Amino acid sequence: MPVLLVLGDSLAFHGPERGEPADHPLIWPNVAAGALGGRAELVAGIGWTARHAWHAVTHDPRIWAAVPHADALVLGVGGMDTLPSPLPTALRELIPTLRPDALRRAVRTGYLAAQPRLARALAHLPGGGPVALPPRLTVAYLDRCRRAVLALRPDIPVVAFLPPLHRAAAYGGVHVGRPAADAATRAWAAAHGVTLLDLPELVGEHVLSGAGNPDGMHWGWAGHAAVGAALADVLRTSLDVRQAHT
Repeated sequence: MPVLLVLGDSLAFHGPERGEPADHPLIWPNVAAGALGGRAELVAGIGWTARHAWHAVTHDPRIWAAVPHADALVLGVGGMDTLPSPLPTALRELIPTLRPDALRRAVRTGYLAAQPRLARALAHLPGGGPVALPPRLTVAYLDRCRRAVLALRPDIPVVAFLPPLHRAAAYGGVHVGRPAADAATRAWAAAHGVTLLDLPELVGEHVLSGAGNPDGMHWGWAGHAAVGAALADVLRTSLDVRQAHT
């Protein structure tokens, strides 16, 4: 029973209507694990960037328990890093800590209303404006996660994702930060022998056609099925090779 250690963002557990529990059979980590006759250990959060994943690796005891038994590492983060972030990420993440409650609600409501307009305005700046996490930091944190797990499980395969597409009104339909992140992820993966899944190829049409979640970002069950099947295909080959040498 191969164990897939999956570090993910909300795309790992959000379905066509809502976020689902980690053991839901139709989310892609469980689709992939089921196709391989194994199970997934999913550690993920809403809006997680690669930096959040690294924080989990260093702080979450669930990961420490899963690593010794992992047969593959799946880095299902990096897509949220590419989203417009008109307010610096560090400041934006402080909004939930504001008090009193009325102030927090007012600031949050105002920011969510302004975000699409600001994203469209800043997209005209050189480089397309600020994103949640710059590509150089995305790949740096991905590599920290990779090296930390491989320090204990040096022979397991590592799979990462190319940043997906979106049509989210919450971000004004802006995604100018994606090409640079795509290029950085490809270069990093090639340098370290990491297998990549091309999410735009797998679920791009699914999202852009409106077949996914109405929010224009998350996937329907067909999208989860496509990603889970593709991941299983990649890992099936890697795990077969690994088993042949054990």
